[in-house]
Amino acid sequence: MPTYEYQCEKCGYEFEKFQSMTASVLRKCPKCGKSSLKRLIGTGAGVIFKGSGFYQTDYPSDSYKQSVKKESSTTSKKEEKKDSKTETKAETKKTPAAKTDEKSA
Repeated sequence: MPTYEYQCEKCGYEFEKFQSMTASVLRKCPKCGKSSLKRLIGTGAGVIFKGSGFYQTDYPSDSYKQSVKKESSTTSKKEEKKDSKTETKAETKKTPAAKTDEKSA
């Protein structure tokens, strides 16, 4: 339910009211009692999706995007190092096995 802003044209009183979208517009000022209220056009609030399919990071800021790029570049470098270490270990394991096969042949 949205929060609407109202202003009295007679006394200048401004206030906010938490109302349903289908609720009728207020007409009577709670301060002076005259029927001179106008609903103001507000800026609204940020949209927050709730539920299992939505995340606040669906629409990230520029600073968030930059930090993700930095993290992904460091992660990919670490993965490359791990892959090269794995290949080196695999090669050293093959070498002794090959020597063993040559001796028994």
